[in-house]
Amino acid sequence: MKIQKVTDPSFAKYGKVLKGYDFTELLEKMKETPCPADGTVYVASDAALEALSAKEVLQRVGYGELDIQVGYCNGNNYLLNALEYHRSSEMDIAQTDCILLLSSQQEIADDFTLDTSKVEAFFCPAGTGVELYATTLHYAPCNADDKGFRVVIVLPKGTNENLDETHGGDLEDKLITAKNKWLIAHPEGNTAASTFKGLKGENLDVRKMER
Repeated sequence: MKIQKVTDPSFAKYGKVLKGYDFTELLEKMKETPCPADGTVYVASDAALEALSAKEVLQRVGYGELDIQVGYCNGNNYLLNALEYHRSSEMDIAQTDCILLLSSQQEIADDFTLDTSKVEAFFCPAGTGVELYATTLHYAPCNADDKGFRVVIVLPKGTNENLDETHGGDLEDKLITAKNKWLIAHPEGNTAASTFKGLKGENLDVRKMER
């Protein structure tokens, strides 16, 4: 598999590069967030990031005044492990270079499985923000080098919070693992035992991909 770029035409079905925003202050503050040497950390809502003027602009312009949360996903990761989707767009703003592994809801089979050959890889350079459409399957970013990654994650407020009810059964409901989060895991991934293991094929590794 060849790693493409978020500026390539092939990215258009998954999302778009954000333009007209000033992320300078936001990305500077991101340097203060932790970056684990092994694994990743996800914080859905970070008070320091949300205190910056970027949140008001993203909420007003990017989400049409819908309440949002501004958090981050940082760390070191090279594997696909799982794919998730929301009923809303997600904005990812790269403080460092990173790689995004993406697919589409349209590739999910009737039994909610998905072959990992349907996944594509995209390089997102530091300082770049992208909108991932609601139909885009994604998960934690991956390293573009051996220095780890820091990525701002913007979503509607409440996304990824703990569920109030039990979900399951044979339909899409069984994929719900948090509020506004549907997840399909790989059997070799590091997800909880209770997650639906519906990714078939190789657990993709960005270290094996063509640059």
